[in-house]
Amino acid sequence: MRKIKLTKEEQWYEDHMDEFVPVSKDEFNRIIQAIERKKKDMVLNIRVNSWDIAQLKEKARKAGIKYQTFITEILHKVAQS
Repeated sequence: MRKIKLTKEEQWYEDHMDEFVPVSKDEFNRIIQAIERKKKDMVLNIRVNSWDIAQLKEKARKAGIKYQTFITEILHKVAQS
């Protein structure tokens, strides 16, 4: 039988499996809906100046996330306000 190599994230879930708790069907459906709303299904091409992108990349680095994810979160927050 072939041994499967897990990613670091997959291994973390394996190691912490006993910490997860079951949820009700209603709560599960609410979580699924929230995940569906977060799915990215559009592509946006815009022109911005390099200084702004450098600043955004630095802020994203400090937050420990990819800069495109950081920009997406900014857009999401503005759209929700």
